[in-house]
Amino acid sequence: MNTMLRKSVLGIAGLAVAGGLAAGPLNHDTTTAGTVGTTSLAATVQADTVDKNTLIPHGVQGKQSRIDLDDEQIGNVKAIIAATKKADMDERAAVVAIATALQESKLVNLGHLGERNDHDSQGLFQQRPSSGWGTVEQITDPEYSTLAFLKGLKQVDGWQDMPLTKAAQTVQVSAYPFHYAQWETQAADLVAEHWNN
Repeated sequence: MNTMLRKSVLGIAGLAVAGGLAAGPLNHDTTTAGTVGTTSLAATVQADTVDKNTLIPHGVQGKQSRIDLDDEQIGNVKAIIAATKKADMDERAAVVAIATALQESKLVNLGHLGERNDHDSQGLFQQRPSSGWGTVEQITDPEYSTLAFLKGLKQVDGWQDMPLTKAAQTVQVSAYPFHYAQWETQAADLVAEHWNN
């Protein structure tokens, strides 16, 4: 599917709901994403790269979803990981950030979608210029938007000891706070695969 068509489909699918500081999730239907089995790439790859307890220290909550990613989305995963390292944060922070971006934008750097837009939410994390996240140019830059998200995460006392969905929700203030949890396994798999690249 080309980028323009995918962006239109994503916009139609879920940008109608108002959310707090960031837009609500773009995908409210988890049935099409599928369920992750008990064996994941993170469990397989991590033996040589990243400790599983670092990536998913609290275990996953609820049914897990997974989507296929194209080159653009993988590029955004790598940008999130690079920004996490730049912020001097660990692999767990990258898992939280990637899971959040999976929920908010499916790792597609969304611009303004006109009438289908949730307020003025844009970028990987669906951050809002009107809520102080930065300018449109800034929040549609993957490095900047990730660093802004991570800055918010650092301000959450004890985020490392929280379930992923609570840490993400505390930063994002979504209308759908529990939807972040469904992406934890895929986010951990992506961090395990790309952290040391």
